Amino acid sequence: MAAYDFNAPRLFLDIPMHEGARHTLDRAQANYLLSVLRRDAGEPVLVFNGRDGEWRAEIAPTGRKAADLVLRAQTRPQTPPGDLHYLFAPLKAARLDYVAQKAVEMGASLIQPVVTRRTQGDRIKLDKLRANAIEAAEQCGILSLPEIRDAAPLAEALAGLAPERLLVFCDEDAPVADPVAALRQAAATGAPGNGPVPLAVVIGPEGGFTPEERTLIGDRPNTVRLSLGPRILRADTAAVAVLALVQAVLGDGRSNGPTEA
Repeated sequence: MAAYDFNAPRLFLDIPMHEGARHTLDRAQANYLLSVLRRDAGEPVLVFNGRDGEWRAEIAPTGRKAADLVLRAQTRPQTPPGDLHYLFAPLKAARLDYVAQKAVEMGASLIQPVVTRRTQGDRIKLDKLRANAIEAAEQCGILSLPEIRDAAPLAEALAGLAPERLLVFCDEDAPVADPVAALRQAAATGAPGNGPVPLAVVIGPEGGFTPEERTLIGDRPNTVRLSLGPRILRADTAAVAVLALVQAVLGDGRSNGPTEA
């Protein structure tokens, strides 16, 4: 990730960005900058929209509790995101928030809730999922936001994956073996050439996939069953572990991988 000013607050703004652009902060944004962080006129704020890179803006107060941001200069150009789809069975609210934030931090380019037989989470609120994604991107210097899709049945989500996309299936019944070697072998077999491998990860619910679901996933071509070790992990822990592993071995965590910030 490119170096930037960690002392400057960072905001996602869904506006076109160019030098001199002016944006009126909504009440929550103005309160955050002026009252919570106690920022003054002319102080810098880093802003991004997921399309035009990152920009340095300055605070221009327009009232006691109101302000605009005026964009001054681009600090980082937009970089291409990685290509990692994160498919997961919904969890209960607090843990769902955590998983959504960690998936963004780990470089997921698409977040797809999938409904399984043993899914126990509440109905997915896409606006809350997006808010968690934005918060993680703001805090971690990330330039791109992931696509967030509506929840879909597991079979439908699997059918929507392109055949060339390598699906990493976290299977507690898979033989405990070297996961790094398994990923490299699967990538070499399923995606010829030296380009980046399009990736997907699927994580089941707390009760695990049913035998029928495990067969459905395992029968998909270009799928690798992966054990995360001798211990059974909670779904949110497994998500962080496998995303970190996949990115380190095949994704943008490699020394020669993409440089999405």
